[in-house]
Amino acid sequence: MKILIKLGGTLLDAAESRQRLAREIHWAIEQGHQVVVVHGGGKQMTRYLTGHGIESHFVNGLRVTTPEVLDAVVKVLAGSVNRELVAAFIACGVQAVGLTGMDALLTEARQMSEELGWVGKPIRSNVRILNVLLAERYLPVIACLAGDPQGRFFNVNADQMAVSVAGALSVDKLLFLTDVDGVRGEDNAVHSALNTDQCRRLIETGVATGGMRAKLESAVEALQSGAAEVIIAPGALPGVIGKLLAGDPLGTRLIAPTAVYPNV
Repeated sequence: MKILIKLGGTLLDAAESRQRLAREIHWAIEQGHQVVVVHGGGKQMTRYLTGHGIESHFVNGLRVTTPEVLDAVVKVLAGSVNRELVAAFIACGVQAVGLTGMDALLTEARQMSEELGWVGKPIRSNVRILNVLLAERYLPVIACLAGDPQGRFFNVNADQMAVSVAGALSVDKLLFLTDVDGVRGEDNAVHSALNTDQCRRLIETGVATGGMRAKLESAVEALQSGAAEVIIAPGALPGVIGKLLAGDPLGTRLIAPTAVYPNV
């Protein structure tokens, strides 16, 4: 099975959490699965910028990225966050390779708007380099930085980056491991499953807002791009990856609109 796991930056802030996730992903690889990891690092970015006297501004949940902020994004996401995660994998026996979207132009982006500065929207992913690495049993670990043919970096949303790569790889499962239990409805209960039509209704009615809205939009795009299944699940739960791959009812499973789950 081909799996893409997106790790939120909050899960990577503590060494203990990084090490646990590395062990769980190592287990998945040992079971014969091909795994690719995409990670964020918003919390680490904000801390770095604050420490350097740079104020963060957001528009619709996206960090306005000036040249000064972009320099920090490269240093933090492609630097410390990616390196620490790769090191955690190496320590538990996984041959991990750190990448960004600039490497072999893995993920190409274009500027979203002048207002946002150097924030990009992924427009395509060329996964040839990933297929080479996976064939040799390496684990690609990708920071959410994209590039363009002129060699310019773009700060991209990690969920959007994961979707772009997952679609190009035609993954069997896309796992969003985050700091919430799943997708909550109007009654605040976690949905066990949603189809794409139900996701759109949660967005249109204002039930899903902020980061969850962005995740649902990304999930719908992933399903439309060829991902067989998307799961939003609590990454802080020990054993979460094994439970999800075993089919345990955990988090929220997002599936094509032809499937019907009457009690969600």
